[in-house]
Amino acid sequence: MSEVVVSKRDILLHEKLRILSEIAPIKEKLRLFEEKYGMTLEEFERKLKNSEESFEEWDDYIEWKAYLKKLKELESRLKDIENAQRVRVA
Repeated sequence: MSEVVVSKRDILLHEKLRILSEIAPIKEKLRLFEEKYGMTLEEFERKLKNSEESFEEWDDYIEWKAYLKKLKELESRLKDIENAQRVRVA
């Protein structure tokens, strides 16, 4: 069996690319919601609280908010990787 050597840099780069590949479609979904409603999530949230209940809008709100939460988690993970001083492979 041959030996495979993988550097810490390679592992970090792979993980960074994996996260970036997850971020791209999430940003596109967020852009589509902003385009659909012509506002940010925060503005949409205020609008929802001051208008009659619409199941479609509430469904969109829940999905939109979940995408934003996931984006923030991924961006935080990406920042951790970019600033990593030590790498441990589990």
